[in-house]
Amino acid sequence: MSVIETGPRSGAGAAGRAVTGAAVRPYQHYVYAYPHKTAYRKLPGAPRLAQLWAGESRQALSLYAHIPFCEVRCGFCNLFTRIGAPDGLTGRYLDALERQAIAVREALGDAEPVRFANAAFGGGTPTFLEAAELERLCDIAERHMGADLRAIPLSVEASPATATADRLSVLAERGTTRLSLGVQSFVPKEARAAVRPQRRSDVEAALSRIRDAAVPVLNIDLIYGIDGQTAASWRLSLDAALAWRPEEIYLYPLYVRPLTGLGRNADPELADRDWDEQRLRRYREGRDHLLTHGYEQVSMRMFRRADAPPQGPDDHACQTDGMIGLGCGARSYTSKVHYSFDYAVNMGQIRSIIDDYTTTGDFGRALHGRAVDEDEARRRHLLQSLLQARGLPVEDYRRRFGSDPYEDFAVELDLLAARGWLADTESDLLRLSDEGLAHSDAIGPEFFSPAVRAAMAAYELK
Repeated sequence: MSVIETGPRSGAGAAGRAVTGAAVRPYQHYVYAYPHKTAYRKLPGAPRLAQLWAGESRQALSLYAHIPFCEVRCGFCNLFTRIGAPDGLTGRYLDALERQAIAVREALGDAEPVRFANAAFGGGTPTFLEAAELERLCDIAERHMGADLRAIPLSVEASPATATADRLSVLAERGTTRLSLGVQSFVPKEARAAVRPQRRSDVEAALSRIRDAAVPVLNIDLIYGIDGQTAASWRLSLDAALAWRPEEIYLYPLYVRPLTGLGRNADPELADRDWDEQRLRRYREGRDHLLTHGYEQVSMRMFRRADAPPQGPDDHACQTDGMIGLGCGARSYTSKVHYSFDYAVNMGQIRSIIDDYTTTGDFGRALHGRAVDEDEARRRHLLQSLLQARGLPVEDYRRRFGSDPYEDFAVELDLLAARGWLADTESDLLRLSDEGLAHSDAIGPEFFSPAVRAAMAAYELK
């Protein structure tokens, strides 16, 4: 790290830092939600959901349904998911998800109309469910939550093996506007190295079926930094993806995390600066290649075709306040509390949590989570905006918090400026430079509060 703690100071940017001489490691933490789930703990008294949602707006909610099943578990994956499902488990899981939806809708009450602005089915792999089960999942969202899926953006994640014609037909008919396919690599040798066994012909067949289903937005996920990947093989995957003219492409750096398939056999010494430089080279090659082919950069990972139909505010739309999560791996966000169920990466622990979820009768309480005070809300708002290519409109921040980000986070922003990671723009727009975006996974952790850092460090991964 190129920073040292200098002790707390007043204001939102309490974690002051000073520059040292060492180079910054670019791949530290993917900040897709803040605070991270490893900062969650059992909530004292397990508060009722009706209490947590009292006073919260119901006018532009996000709905997220988590399906924790996959046909295989990729070597890099640390998501909350299990391989396969014994007979009847997916049905029991949907039974529980329906009970949860009923309890959540009851907690929201009828004093104010409930309106959803967007929805997403993630996992795991939602298309692990059979066609009839996907119909039921949509029914739960519509009948019990009141989400009109055909009238709002609906994003669904899929894998090549589960993107079958009957499943895609259900999703298209029920209003899916975006289908995200986890390809990772079109090179079979690289797919095997990432512990994602798949044939390119199967991937191409799945992409053909998705295009036939006429879902408006196709997203393709690719990963760089895989063992044995070269500039030439990376270009091959990029061009293979571009051949389908996807409306979106996500470029993810490979992480090797504890308790994952790759992590179990990893030598910590191999996560060195040479690999950092290799990933940075692949990132820049991928970014530049997509920009020259008519794509616009939305964030470090997300690239959208310039003529693609809009899908909502941004790629963090489902991470904003006012999110309702259904399923044992989903999070829910009010303005003051984030909550979920227990979290694990180990397969045995995940199976146990799923089994507990399917037998739960009372879903009216929040069990695990974290309070979000004004300081954490400032950090969250800044991270969600600053890590987007368009940046943070300073006036929006001032209007929401009554303070100035340049004052609240003076030390952190001075540090980014010293590294050349802030764009030279007008003071009314706080935006990362190209190199700042490239180092998003180093920038995000700079804004974690001392309390969240301590909680994450103390969390015992299981």
